[in-house]
Amino acid sequence: MHQFLTKCDEALTEISSQGRYRRFVALEKLTDRFPYYSVTMEGRTRDILVWSTNDYLAMGTDPQVIEASADAARRYGAGAGGTRNIAGSSPLHVALEEELADLHGKDAALLFTSGYVSNQATLTAILNSLPDWHVFSDAQNHNSMIVGIKGGKTATVHIFKHNDMADLERLLAEAPAEAPKLIVFESVYSMDGDIAPLEQICDLADRYNAMTYLDEVHAVGMYGPHGGGVSERDGVADRITIIEGTLAKGFGCHGGYITGDFKVLDYIRSVAAGFIFTTALPPPTVAAALTSIRLLKQDSTRRTKLFERAATLKAKFLAAGLPVMDSNSHIVPLMIGDAAKATEISMRLIREFGMYATPINYPTVPRGTERLRFTPGPKHTDEMMNNLVTALQQILLPAETQTA
Repeated sequence: MHQFLTKCDEALTEISSQGRYRRFVALEKLTDRFPYYSVTMEGRTRDILVWSTNDYLAMGTDPQVIEASADAARRYGAGAGGTRNIAGSSPLHVALEEELADLHGKDAALLFTSGYVSNQATLTAILNSLPDWHVFSDAQNHNSMIVGIKGGKTATVHIFKHNDMADLERLLAEAPAEAPKLIVFESVYSMDGDIAPLEQICDLADRYNAMTYLDEVHAVGMYGPHGGGVSERDGVADRITIIEGTLAKGFGCHGGYITGDFKVLDYIRSVAAGFIFTTALPPPTVAAALTSIRLLKQDSTRRTKLFERAATLKAKFLAAGLPVMDSNSHIVPLMIGDAAKATEISMRLIREFGMYATPINYPTVPRGTERLRFTPGPKHTDEMMNNLVTALQQILLPAETQTA
């Protein structure tokens, strides 16, 4: 025990010395004033304008979504009462899975307790189904996908350069032609804000007889005519074997899921430990997600506003001479390049300007590419953006380069 505690102390000291010790800011979400939150720091309570929430469309504060959750709590209670096999499966769970399958044009869907668990459990289950899998993983895939892939005991893992189709094809061509193959990738990569070339990946999968596994967590609800993600927007959902998503971002709730062929999902349901041995999502959460999905399927207003707001903030950052990174999605990253500096800027925004933007440091991004990550949503106004630009100019830029 003593050796372990010593190791903990050494590791934490090293993390702190690198400026990447994570201090959580306890933000109290103000439903009726979102994106404002309340925060108590250094003995002072104040309102903070948050720029980094993953509740991209503000669905977590939608009155109909909240009422659906409250009504389900009154009717069914606060918790599911067990795993899906032990009293934890309700008509709400079935209805949500049917809604998700329809959203992605698939035979079936399967709910998990989080997007992380859905990736980890599903990929591990697939890659342990046969002894000679070859899996091809984008270099910037999320940790949950990496962990799931590592769970494949005998799988051969190939890492292809981020969004590099020539490198992916090279690796596919070098793999044994008869071996089962799985290409694992995301649609929107949440730290750089770029988007994968889905159609090209599907073309390569067809050419080399590979299955495809797409993580749409930062796209569902926001992309496509009905919120089915980039795969719906690009018209390739039917070409992808498994589409994975979350209920916790665009839909504003909690939980993860996969969609695909009924037999494939029935197999995952039957063997994936992360599904079998975990308590089911609470009925209030399921009801809220079901309502959120149905609202967003019917109305694209929030999606349209989201992309307009993101484009506006990017333009304002560029005009002000701020180091905004290239992004073709709704995510707006600002390059800082140093962990301690990114954390310092984030804290100055709070203390001096009443705003919060998350500092993104290693290991989430490579060392030297630390950044602030902004996710403007439908409720961020031009005035809010102008105030943010002014604050960032004062912190980041010499006085003589600042614009009015």
